[in-house]
This record gives sequence, C-alpha cells and structure tokens, in this order.
Amino acid sequence: MFFEIDVSNGVPVYEQVARQIKFAVAAGSLVPGEMIPSVREMARELAINPNTVARAYRELQNEQIIETVRGEGLAVADRARGICRESRQQIIRDRLQGVLEEAFRSQLSADEITRLVNQEIKRLQSKYK
Repeated sequence: MFFEIDVSNGVPVYEQVARQIKFAVAAGSLVPGEMIPSVREMARELAINPNTVARAYRELQNEQIIETVRGEGLAVADRARGICRESRQQIIRDRLQGVLEEAFRSQLSADEITRLVNQEIKRLQSKYK
C-alpha cells in the first residue's frame, strides 16, 4: 500500500491517512475483506507516530469503513466502497468550494475561473493517466 503524507498541506496527518484509505477503497484498490496494515506497519511505512495511525483507524472504524477481524487485524468492511465513494466526493466538493470561494473573493470572473480549472484538468489528466 503506497500512501503519501504531506505535513505542509494543512490537513492533519491522521486525516490524510484516513482519506487515502477511503480513496483507495472508493477506487477499488482496497476491496471488502482485504486486510489493511497493522498500526505499527503503517506507522513504520509512513514514518509517523503509531498513535496518529491508530486515530485514523478509529475514525475509519467509527465510519464503518474498516472492521476488526478477530485474531487477524483490521479489514475493509463489506459496505465500505459505497460509503467511501460518497465520502470521497464530499471531501473533494468541500476543498473545491474553498478554492472557488477564494477565487471569487479575489475578483476573478466565472469565465476566468473556468479557464483555470480546465487548464489544470488537462495538465493533471496527462499526469495521472
């Protein structure tokens, strides 16, 4: 499992871990029943505090995205994909809303904002294909 933590982006590290697991489930990279790394493994892989990973995992359990498998560890829950798809869209919508509000407050027109967004979409499509 390959996750990337960016301590400079303003999103708490535990939330970045939880989001990336949600995004992996939504995309089908993690499937229901699949075991996720232990707290220690994930902390070692990401070079972060195990308590941070534990907090992310608790959040994911509370949202019924992962569940405890007795004697084995934590696995992706059966209903997780639908939950994660909805969550992924809401996370992105919230972040877009913040960016768009900033753009409008800075007096950019809707056409200018649309042009910027379309340019970035084209640039990123080639990067992530």
